[in-house]
Amino acid sequence: MRFTVPPPPLDLAEHFPDLLPHARSTTLLYPRAGAPSRQESSLGGPLLWPANEPWPMCSASGHCAMAYGSAVVGPAPVAAVPVLQLFARDVPALIFPVGRDVLQVLWCPLVHDEGDQWCPVPMIRWRSSVETAAEPLLDDAPQPYEFDEDFLPRACSVHPAETVEYPNWDMPQELSERVGRWSEEMEQTLGISYFDAFSTSQSKVGGYPGWTQSPQWPDCACGERMEHLVTVSASESCGRWLPVEERTGPGSGWDHGTAPEDNSHGMDMGDMGGVYIFVCRSCPGWPTAHRYDC
Repeated sequence: MRFTVPPPPLDLAEHFPDLLPHARSTTLLYPRAGAPSRQESSLGGPLLWPANEPWPMCSASGHCAMAYGSAVVGPAPVAAVPVLQLFARDVPALIFPVGRDVLQVLWCPLVHDEGDQWCPVPMIRWRSSVETAAEPLLDDAPQPYEFDEDFLPRACSVHPAETVEYPNWDMPQELSERVGRWSEEMEQTLGISYFDAFSTSQSKVGGYPGWTQSPQWPDCACGERMEHLVTVSASESCGRWLPVEERTGPGSGWDHGTAPEDNSHGMDMGDMGGVYIFVCRSCPGWPTAHRYDC
């Protein structure tokens, strides 16, 4: 099923045109619990994986079964888990390396001490679906013998839908202050803030990272700021972004219905956090980096 993004509660061009230059296209993934195959885009589903390619294992010293430094696991390596698989046919706006049309994200389902954050460590693969499908495929991926359930996704089908969003944190200070004042007025008159109506925090491709705290954009080794590639978010209730097909009230107004959390990937990610993956397309091999907040 294709999902339809509902219209915003007001015309931003009419009410706050200074925000228009900050618009970004994004693809909301709308993961819903299901049984996707390895030939489909999914969150937490099986991956199109060559049988002769070793499955990623994590042997990091000190990774933990529970957040914030308890229950250190080891010494045997822990199998990574599938987090996201996207085919180019489902996400036309996503830019792929030449000759590739599948993006795969895995991570160790344990938390790692990265100084100022405890989080899983993503692993990225870009593949050709044609070349991979021509080889013998892995039937059953290794299962981790230990995991932090906050970072172990339930298998979900995704329903990508393109839309436009505006920044939450990522705007100049002067503009942020004016937007904050206008947002208060908007909430008093419409019952929804600018931040809920025009920025998204759920799992998505492109657009702005779904920060829950102050931005931490990574810089590439080349000196350039990396691009936001993917957000995997604990929050999938969507609010005003709830697709038209899941609304319980008449019309497409933003205030009708909520998506049940038990119909999504089931990850709390610490405290309704998010993992943000970034890429530098200017450098060979397209290096990536990640950030986490909650």
